Amino acid sequence: MAETIREVIDTTTAAMLRARGSYKWTAPGPGGFGAAVAEMDFGAAPPILDALAGLSADAKFGYLPPPLADELAAACADFQQRRYGWEVDPALVHNVPDVLKALEIAITRFSRPGSPVILPTPAYMPFLTVPKFLGREIIQVRMRGDAGLFTFDLDAIDDAFWAGGHLLIFCNPYNPLGRVFTAGEMAQLTDVVDRHGGRVFADEIHGPIIYPGLRHVPYASTSATAAAHTLTATSASKAWNLPGLKCAQVILSNEPDRQRWEEMGFFAAHGASNPGVAANIAAYRHGEAWLDEVLGYLDESRRLLAGLLGRHLPQVRYRPPDGTYLAWLDCTAMDLPGSPGELVTERAHVTVVDGPAFGAGGPGAFRLNFATPHPVLAEIVERIAAALRPA
Repeated sequence: MAETIREVIDTTTAAMLRARGSYKWTAPGPGGFGAAVAEMDFGAAPPILDALAGLSADAKFGYLPPPLADELAAACADFQQRRYGWEVDPALVHNVPDVLKALEIAITRFSRPGSPVILPTPAYMPFLTVPKFLGREIIQVRMRGDAGLFTFDLDAIDDAFWAGGHLLIFCNPYNPLGRVFTAGEMAQLTDVVDRHGGRVFADEIHGPIIYPGLRHVPYASTSATAAAHTLTATSASKAWNLPGLKCAQVILSNEPDRQRWEEMGFFAAHGASNPGVAANIAAYRHGEAWLDEVLGYLDESRRLLAGLLGRHLPQVRYRPPDGTYLAWLDCTAMDLPGSPGELVTERAHVTVVDGPAFGAGGPGAFRLNFATPHPVLAEIVERIAAALRPA
């Protein structure tokens, strides 16, 4: 009898993960534990492996053919409707190599030239570097936190628009804080953006990773006003663990943006790979059963982490995330001799992402990836506890 996904995951050891040779597990060095890079340790969905095997058998390693790109657009649009209830015209779905390329396009082609980029923080690390690389100032707007529940500081966002900001980066589900924003929260944000004639880059790459009792609502689907100022970026890469295959999608939601995209040169969005496109199609069309099993496991993981922290590190503040498999661990109540993420990486040999890398609001915390087998997660927390406890 074939093993279940759970049985395969729970019998996977840290040594086996190191032997696979991923960046996540080789970066910590011999004997180290990987919990920094946003990858899951759960293998791949069989339909994706079948799709890649078929691509290889046919040696489809040339340039991306238009019919395959069209198939991806249709599969992505179908998934948006089926999973989230968002009706998307496949003609408005465009492939790009990754979400960061989508952000580059949003900044250079769809925001006011030279205008600052508005970024709620703590923020996904590259969002703090890509705008600067493109010659743009970043206006950081720190999220409001109340007992671990983070919400937008709408007054500060309003001030950022008054200061000249034009494009707001909106990450939902939120990396690294784990929030899944409500329709009401997004309506309030829409009002602020619309009042200033601003734009929104909606990073929804973690959209499929939502836990029971919550649902992902695409920002552009919330109102005609939101649709008129939004570029949405998504991909199967996080939910099905495909980032190395280089494929994401930009979803347009208004006519002026469609026209502007058509005016862009071919190379402005060039770079999605044939394997990435084939894998995304397979994920969207045939990968939901695998995903739902993995989500059940991750739901247990986020709660297991709460129990482990309560037992070993009760001073660490942690709110189980609404979405994503990333935990934000606030260590500000601890009297530590240094930055917690650095201490964990150096002393415990567990690689995490230290809080300052996420911008304002990050110091004193770190991000931990819990998408790993439960026995491995338990050992990771025990190592972290030993590293952070007073000598």
